Amino acid sequence: MDGRFLILLPIAFGAGIVTAVSPCVFPVLPILFAGGAAGGRRRPYAIIAGLVTSFATFTLIATWLLRQLHLPQDFLRNLSIGLLFLVAASLIFPSVGVWIERPLARLSQRSPDSDLGGGFLLGASLGLVFVPCGGPIIGAISANAARVHLGWQTIAITVAYALGAALPMLAIAALGQRATRRIRANAQVLRTGLGIVLALAALALVFNADTKLQTWFPDYTHALQGVERSSVARDELAKLQHRGPSRFKAQPAVDKLTDYGPAPDFAGISEWINSKPLTLQRLRGKVVLVDFWTYSCINCLRTLPHLEAWDKRYRKAGLVIVGVHTPEFAFEHVPSNVREATRKLGIRYSVAIDDGYHTWDAYQNDSWPAEYLIDKRGDVREIKKGEGQYGETEETIRTLLGEPATAQLASVKDRTPQHLTTPESYLGWERLDRYVGSPLSANVPVSYRFPREIPLNDLAYSGVWKVERQRIVALHDARLRLHFLAQNVYLVLSGHGRLQVIVGGRPVKTIPVKGLSRLYTLLHYKRLAEGALELRFTPGIAAYAFTFG
Repeated sequence: MDGRFLILLPIAFGAGIVTAVSPCVFPVLPILFAGGAAGGRRRPYAIIAGLVTSFATFTLIATWLLRQLHLPQDFLRNLSIGLLFLVAASLIFPSVGVWIERPLARLSQRSPDSDLGGGFLLGASLGLVFVPCGGPIIGAISANAARVHLGWQTIAITVAYALGAALPMLAIAALGQRATRRIRANAQVLRTGLGIVLALAALALVFNADTKLQTWFPDYTHALQGVERSSVARDELAKLQHRGPSRFKAQPAVDKLTDYGPAPDFAGISEWINSKPLTLQRLRGKVVLVDFWTYSCINCLRTLPHLEAWDKRYRKAGLVIVGVHTPEFAFEHVPSNVREATRKLGIRYSVAIDDGYHTWDAYQNDSWPAEYLIDKRGDVREIKKGEGQYGETEETIRTLLGEPATAQLASVKDRTPQHLTTPESYLGWERLDRYVGSPLSANVPVSYRFPREIPLNDLAYSGVWKVERQRIVALHDARLRLHFLAQNVYLVLSGHGRLQVIVGGRPVKTIPVKGLSRLYTLLHYKRLAEGALELRFTPGIAAYAFTFG
């Protein structure tokens, strides 16, 4: 066991506690209070046991399970609300309570009037409806769950997080029980009243009143998540997500280039575009450039002209370029979208669709774009992540091919930004950063409000949005504001509708959104500019990420 990994367990536990005292838990407080008050001495513990069990289990497997069953992403939330109504009915109508308790009581060898079964069921329903506030810990867990990386470490972190969140909740449930202990003269009247409270709380969830409640409170959890964002935590979370130390060890070589050792072969490729399936063994004797990319990434798109120029200039000399398309967003998992994008971009070299991240993991890659240059023996000789330094890469290609120094270069203008710009900004809750404004609620329609001021590089939402893991979906009067510093502003969009672009309060253009989910150019200036951008969306448009140039 890695001793440094153990550092993550108390951090995850503390992150759970922070979540449980944040606005995202406020909607379930009356349910916890009423649920704890409506039973025996052990009922609060049964509630928390059900909550920890369901939260940990479905956080890890919900995405995979719903995908396998072809169910909508909000199915579990709807199920949990139904369970809350059922528990409320068990308190209001004793016969329903006996019916619920009996099978669970048999499993625990307790009498049907123990209230443990109903308590566990209530906790299980809360574990499904409870949406934690975003943070690095829950983000890493979600990323691993989406990729079905469910090793014991991911499970341990999830359980630690769930236990941390459960501790304050247990105190609330126990408080409810203690508060009503002295007024049990008419137990059934009390249970009926508490059942009505649960029913009203469940009804509020149906109409998303819980999310409106959260917007009334300022977001104070970001400051409390400082430990989660420490360098130690980030390093260990990178390992948890299989982004540990690189497998490539730099060694000097006789040709004055670096030798990083043998390159891993292509793995888990679901489809090949522009060629038959390739292997590095079959490509021995060729110089191979492996480029990890995704078709909606502006950084990747700026790299493409150089790759295409190298392919045209050096293919006959022995260069083989393989673009490994590893998707970042859900729509990029659709092979037909990748094929269409490849065609529209004019890519003629081989493209390998790496939907399952198998080749990505084999290279221990962690960014888009990333290039791995492989010599004729199959060794990696250059690793470059991000844009720029194309001249150096071309010189390495020429050296490995044995091209004479006087041979013609593949001259392409380097369009990599040479000035400081607003960083790439994701909009879904999983990777959202530099967000200000109303507290976020994941995967449910919520009404947001702009703050009074938006600092440089920050953004905010207004109107009704559904903030999903990788994207935001416009519902009603949906607007977005961004304080940018850039020469060019791009945004990945999908759906059908119109997007109005406003800068400094003045309308600039209206962009029709339709067809293939792709990158749209919002603004283009002759030089670096700073401004207040506001976007107004018609319902149904989804936005994924900003990039800047």
